[in-house]
Amino acid sequence: MKDVLDELAAVHRVMGEGSVPAGEAYTVELRRRYDAEIEDVWDAITSAERLRRWLKPVTGDLRPGGKFELEGGEHGEILRCERPRRLKVSWLYGPDADAWPGTSEVEVRLTQGATGDTEFALIHAAVVGEPSFPTYGPGAGGVGWDWGLLALTRFLAGDEIVDLAEFEKSPEGREFSRRSAAAWGQAHLAAGGPPEQVAAAVEATTKFYAPDLADRGDVR
Repeated sequence: MKDVLDELAAVHRVMGEGSVPAGEAYTVELRRRYDAEIEDVWDAITSAERLRRWLKPVTGDLRPGGKFELEGGEHGEILRCERPRRLKVSWLYGPDADAWPGTSEVEVRLTQGATGDTEFALIHAAVVGEPSFPTYGPGAGGVGWDWGLLALTRFLAGDEIVDLAEFEKSPEGREFSRRSAAAWGQAHLAAGGPPEQVAAAVEATTKFYAPDLADRGDVR
């Protein structure tokens, strides 16, 4: 349990404002340092062979302007690719999402540290008015990205990659989701979210990811 809780503590989370082609957006941002060279981290997030080992299998034309699709339904277009520092893609989910282009984008920025480590930043911007936000707040996407960074951490460290779908159902995985939802609640509060709205969003997010632990959630 300690390693997954350490991972939660290693990530800095911020909710902010931004823009996407469809208009004003809210953002969730995750930052952490990886004990790995920048080229290694870049390859892990851009190589189809390596992506499938920690995220999901991906198909498509993995070049600027090309389109990609992850197993599970996430898909989009590669908007920018500046090796080894910046990757930006549109990010849609489900067949109906294609009717609303320009509503969601994900950008990853990498910075080489002085000691050979890499600062990793992921910013997910979704148009204001995105349907899930009033219910779940930044946890709508933030908890999923926490799970993704946990898998990337283990992959870069050479640890065995567990089946996340199964791990999420375990007591340890459910506790990770609960604490992630609470952490995003803290980010929401810091961004000026009304306390009652934040508490309701944390409860809804926890019920979605870990329903048996929902009554243990709290935001202070």
